[in-house]
Amino acid sequence: MRRFTLLLTLLVTACATAQEPQGGAPMPLVNGAGQQIGTVRAWQTAGGVSFHIAASGLTHGLHGVHVHSVGRCDPPDFASAGPHWNPAGRQHGLNNPQGPHAGDLPNVEVAANGVLGATVVLPGAAMANLLDADGAALVIHAQSDDYKTDPSGNSGARIACAVLRPGAELR
Repeated sequence: MRRFTLLLTLLVTACATAQEPQGGAPMPLVNGAGQQIGTVRAWQTAGGVSFHIAASGLTHGLHGVHVHSVGRCDPPDFASAGPHWNPAGRQHGLNNPQGPHAGDLPNVEVAANGVLGATVVLPGAAMANLLDADGAALVIHAQSDDYKTDPSGNSGARIACAVLRPGAELR
């Protein structure tokens, strides 16, 4: 019985470790009231920058996610985060022939209980470019992104925001 208990403990620990999100130090994700509702972790990969978003208290369904060009998240509307990160001056949308913005990310799905746990990748990006003099922010929108309508994919209001900060990509 002890061997079974030890084996079960090791198995559960191994599974929990394998599912732990990668990335640097967690950056606070705040809602329009300025309350922390989760965290964002970011890390550089060979193919771009990955973000793991962990949050609660969101509305169920698909939500647009974008990297915005300024590292500020002033509630309630996060207008301080500026427009989408778009150094090449392209139009918005992963399905737009004149797009996408460099900061366009795939939609994420919030579970029925309001919990979000998702990892998204910003292809071809470098943390060094995101963390320029005024930084960048990751913003979650109220609605899903249609991947084609300029400037924001009809994704609605900005409902959550995390400032991307230097050193965040280091574990």
